[in-house]
Amino acid sequence: MAKWYQNITELYTRKGFSAMIALLSALLLFSMLSFISSDNTYSIERFQLSPETIRSSKTVEDTMKTEQDRQAAIEATDPVYVFQDDAAENQAAWVQSVFESLIAAKQQELDEASSENAIRLFRDELETLSADLSNVLTDEEVQAMIEQPLSALETSANLLSKDVNAKLTEPIRSGQLTSVREQSVNEMRNRLPYSQSFETALAKIIRLAIVETEIIDEELTEERKEQAASQVEPTRILQGQLLVQKGQYVDREIYRQLELSGMISNQTSYIPFIGIALLSLLAIGSIYGAFLISKGTKKTKMKQLAVTLLVLILATLLMVITSLIDDNFTLTIAFLFPTAFVAMTVYLLTTERHAYVSIISVSLLSGYIFKEGFTSFLQTDIALYNLVGGLAGIFALKMISNNAHILKASAVVALINVLFMLAYLLLSSTSITMKDSFLFIGLALLSGMISGAFTLGTLPFFESAFSILSTMKLLELANPGHPLLKKLLMETPGTYHHSVMVANLSESACEAIGANGLFARVACYYHDIGKTRRPGFFIENQTNGYNPHDHLPPETSASIIKDHTTDGASILLQNRIPRPIIDVALQHHGTTCVKYFYFKAKKEHDAVEQENFRYSGPKPQTKEAAVISIADSVEAAVRSMQQPSSTKIKELIDSIVSDRVNDGQFDECEISMKDLVKVKESIYSTLQGFYHERIEYPKETTK
Repeated sequence: MAKWYQNITELYTRKGFSAMIALLSALLLFSMLSFISSDNTYSIERFQLSPETIRSSKTVEDTMKTEQDRQAAIEATDPVYVFQDDAAENQAAWVQSVFESLIAAKQQELDEASSENAIRLFRDELETLSADLSNVLTDEEVQAMIEQPLSALETSANLLSKDVNAKLTEPIRSGQLTSVREQSVNEMRNRLPYSQSFETALAKIIRLAIVETEIIDEELTEERKEQAASQVEPTRILQGQLLVQKGQYVDREIYRQLELSGMISNQTSYIPFIGIALLSLLAIGSIYGAFLISKGTKKTKMKQLAVTLLVLILATLLMVITSLIDDNFTLTIAFLFPTAFVAMTVYLLTTERHAYVSIISVSLLSGYIFKEGFTSFLQTDIALYNLVGGLAGIFALKMISNNAHILKASAVVALINVLFMLAYLLLSSTSITMKDSFLFIGLALLSGMISGAFTLGTLPFFESAFSILSTMKLLELANPGHPLLKKLLMETPGTYHHSVMVANLSESACEAIGANGLFARVACYYHDIGKTRRPGFFIENQTNGYNPHDHLPPETSASIIKDHTTDGASILLQNRIPRPIIDVALQHHGTTCVKYFYFKAKKEHDAVEQENFRYSGPKPQTKEAAVISIADSVEAAVRSMQQPSSTKIKELIDSIVSDRVNDGQFDECEISMKDLVKVKESIYSTLQGFYHERIEYPKETTK
């Protein structure tokens, strides 16, 4: 697995690789969420019996029914009528005008003794006055009208105009016209006993004279109809609404509602998948955003991104599996999901920021995956349950110091889960039995404990697969009871003390420049483990003044000294110490020269190649390795000083750092000159605490 990951890391420097990883994760997440999409469909045909009871899985507007309701509201709206105040006067005047024309024609007949000219004159007048009346009057009726005496015509004119005026002062609508006209005609016939032809003519005049006095205001009526239509609420098929009972006959209307709700299996709706895609992008995008704004080397950031995405995918897979078997239980087992697993694992392997972002993402996903019944989008109680549990896991881990305390952190999570569950049960509107309440509390308790178990179980996998040294692993390696540290203490006590001192210097210096101080401390504990193979050849372990190098050629002595880096790497590798610590063991001297034996060799003979006295390297590759290399040399040099003072220590630190810079030892790591200034200040400040000047106490005198 480690080799596989090593090959993958070669792609880190390629542009767009991180975006490709995020996109692939989003696609994988989309596939899993699509698999458990809750939009159930059924194979149902028209005019058959429904195989099961079906409820709508979503709320959707029934546009057809809404339009029908709006049309019904429009049709039910009464038209707005406007009374014509001048209708009575105008129509009465019209009646008078007809008879005035008739009387004029009658007068001409009397003067000329010619009815034909009178009829022609009357017809001409009617064409101008009322073409409708002219068209309905027959020649026989016109002849009858001309033949009437003037007194009869005048009487008829007065009676008809008064009657029309009286009738039109009352509201008359189109539906009432026929009855009002016939009533007036009957009244006229009862009051004027004339010939049938003349009465028929008068009846036609009355029918044309009586018109609507209340007419529809089209504009205002249209406004009323539009207002009525707008007030009709859209008809909706509600989520959870019963559409058809099992065994019920599926008629056209039921089938239409099933189609509209998307419950028919032969329908394909892409809208839910668009929503799932957006949800996937939101979850992955938030993690990718945390990656973009995080600090550190590109390799470190890529590890953090890969780990966070993988943990999220694994958690999602676990939630999907849980949701698929949830239907087999009478009450939801979603509360059994390890709420703090993602947060705790990501926190331990990456950063606190990644942990917060990941728990928000997993809470969002859990709300969708575990939604039940006809929840519109999220099961909010499940989402909040996971969010609170995850946050509890992060806060609890801030107080732990080793792997064993993960179980204590999981106990804290379990407690928080139980408290949340109690609040959920007490505030729930659903009636829950005492037995079910205890079951829910048991699930919450188990969830917290499983979170710790999952975290402990997966940490070794991630640490091995991604070559990550988690905080827990570092604390475990820092334990003085570790076999290698016990070996170092027992066989090389001087080196052990030196390593502890270098660890103190390195940790504070790394923290000053934003590097990993805890890693630097632990790496220092093991960086000189190679000296345990030949402890007596290193001055800090020599006793009784005996130095074996006094009897060896300088080349041999230099080779023994240089070998402690490769020997250390070999010992660490055999004991399965993580690779980053092995790298520090190899890099803490870089390719520097073992100057003491180099100059000793030069005194013996001039033909000495400096390369033969240089460490095999490689040069420091990280800020932590660079800081450790400085602290290692400074501590050894200060310890060898006879009377260290503040000035001497400061000059020594400056000299060592300058020498390393001039020798190109930091060319392969990202440490800057600004960082080196902070490192020097930190090491100087720490050494001041170790080698501060002490006052000389007076000797006691005896009397």
